Amino acid sequence: MASSTVMLELFELMKRVARTDASILIRGETGTGKELVARALHTLSPRSEGPFQAVNCATLTPELLASELFGHVRGAFTGAIRDRQGLFSLAHGGTLFLDEVAELPLDLQARLLRVLQERTFVPVGGTDPKNVDVRILAATHRSLRREVEARRFRADLLYRIRVVPLYLPSLAEREGDVEALAWHFVDELNQQGFRHVERFSAAARNALLAHDWPGNVRELRNVLEYGFAVGQGPLFDVDDLTPELRGEPPPQSPHDLPKVASPGVAERRRLLEALDSSGGHRGKAAELLGMSRTTLWRKLREYRLHSHTDL
Repeated sequence: MASSTVMLELFELMKRVARTDASILIRGETGTGKELVARALHTLSPRSEGPFQAVNCATLTPELLASELFGHVRGAFTGAIRDRQGLFSLAHGGTLFLDEVAELPLDLQARLLRVLQERTFVPVGGTDPKNVDVRILAATHRSLRREVEARRFRADLLYRIRVVPLYLPSLAEREGDVEALAWHFVDELNQQGFRHVERFSAAARNALLAHDWPGNVRELRNVLEYGFAVGQGPLFDVDDLTPELRGEPPPQSPHDLPKVASPGVAERRRLLEALDSSGGHRGKAAELLGMSRTTLWRKLREYRLHSHTDL
């Protein structure tokens, strides 16, 4: 799924740190695949035969998150009609992944610190501590040091969960990985059976490579899922891409009629179509457009387009 130097170096580092029980903090933008990295670390570790549990700390209220992590005893709160195991118990002997750990409330940070220091916890509403053997992996898109400075995160907990920091680069930083990941997702989507893509057109390929991918790997998969849903046949063409990747601005409101494309958008579309028709050959594309090769080269650079053949 990756061919960029930065990711190959990350994979090598992951293999080394997975062998230990050190707590790891994974930093990266939203959509870069932090949970996939956590699962890979678990698989590579001596704990691979044990359970892997995960929770997103930003999706639950403090009360629900406490119950999710530590479990509760019967009668701990209204509706607690029976004892319930939390993720620390369920992950015993394995790995617990805390996504968006910066969102943990301060009181839960203190309880998490106790687990890391003493390897014990007390269920919500309980009195008896329980022993636990769990490796903690955490992730965030924020700077925890800044959260510490803002007094929203405990410094002592930061140093406990950040024994080994791993940085997961954005997709824009991973040269060559858009193609590798695109084919990986195509292979997955082909297995669903409703469409089988065999190749990308030059125009579709150029649009994929020119995009900045602010939503990272998650956005790339969504774009390809969209194409599989709206398109058909073995060729994944530019019309199968989302409007954003085709260079079409969204309507101003749900009631607006489609606007006439701006000159820049229209020209970019013509360049993509000419490259597609010429099979990515610059000379032929320039002839189709009625311009010199030098002018075409300048415009390709201006619109950050490539002129290679199909994927």
